[in-house]
Amino acid sequence: MGEIMSFWEKKGRIAITCAKGLPPFLKEELLSMGFPILSEGLAHIETEGYATDTMRLNLLLRTAQRVLFLIHEFRAKDSEELYRNLFEFPWETYLPEDGYICLTSTVENPTIKDSRFANVRGKDAIVDRLREKYGRRPDSGPKRDKSVIHLYWRGDHCQIFMDTSGEPLSKRGYRAHPLKAPLQETLAAALILATGWKGEAHLINPMCGSGTLAIEGAFIGLGRAPNLLRENFGFMHIKGFDESSWKALKRRVRAESKDFLKGRIIATDISQQAVEAAKRNAISAGVDRFIEFGVCDFSETPLPAGGGVIIMNPEYGERMGDQEELKETYRRIGDFFKKRGLGYKGYIFTGNFDLAKRVGLRVRRRFVFFNSNIECRLLEYDIYEGSKKTAR
Repeated sequence: MGEIMSFWEKKGRIAITCAKGLPPFLKEELLSMGFPILSEGLAHIETEGYATDTMRLNLLLRTAQRVLFLIHEFRAKDSEELYRNLFEFPWETYLPEDGYICLTSTVENPTIKDSRFANVRGKDAIVDRLREKYGRRPDSGPKRDKSVIHLYWRGDHCQIFMDTSGEPLSKRGYRAHPLKAPLQETLAAALILATGWKGEAHLINPMCGSGTLAIEGAFIGLGRAPNLLRENFGFMHIKGFDESSWKALKRRVRAESKDFLKGRIIATDISQQAVEAAKRNAISAGVDRFIEFGVCDFSETPLPAGGGVIIMNPEYGERMGDQEELKETYRRIGDFFKKRGLGYKGYIFTGNFDLAKRVGLRVRRRFVFFNSNIECRLLEYDIYEGSKKTAR
């Protein structure tokens, strides 16, 4: 039993990846959960903990993509040394006999021109080892729905991680009806966290699209774990996985979430199709009763008394015709904030900084994010009546 449980008894380094721009929010999440911060990068944070902690991290983290647990380090100057070190590692204590293996990699080695070659060579070493131990060669390929191993190879330094997430954590499991260019769930969660909204005031989301901002907002306001709907994680396919402990963890997390919000969440879109998709996604997420949906132009979105946050994600515009039309849209957003948003904080998330100038309001704060490869800003506006001096 000791061999089988060896992974789950380990304590070690945990690398948690995220999109560029998200490490500050991921760091806050980890600190609030009691994890130390060992190092920070452009798109990852390193912490440490027990292998069993990876279950909690995968379940609770809102802004993370992958939770990687370090299991082996060695030196390899070329693919032959890589193969030999991986072949000698006791994979039979980690991987089941009837499993499926996916190997992903990040490679910066002068002898490797194509990282796919490192993937194949590394995967061959692992399956050859398992064939020798089990008498059969396990299946392998690109799918991340079973055992996933990550190779980080820089210079001659190799690190081997068990990818305890498998599929990226942005795949929450509720968005069955995405629309054109939807926001990734982890990015949407970070945008809500950046506003400071926690459910005490109103959250207003005109131009809601497929509803991702409103749904992630509901999760945050309710203190609900973002990945409770997920039925499959990489850690479930590591030898010794204790399903009863996992179910007990989910029960505790469910019991800790709230069942009410003090503020209202209102999400609108001019597209009936978008609102219907957003409603269906909210139903899948189990938060439909906390979100009020409506079909209307953004300027007609209800703004209840009491204040809160208005957050909008207008189109960026890729063709010149779009640009001209969107100039007027951004100007109207500024008017909407000024005329109807008193008592609220206004936010616009955009990847087009020229269009953002058309809003005509002074930006109080800027947050840098990346939507795929597009550098974007979340712009915060204080909405007040008269001069700024009078407002103060």
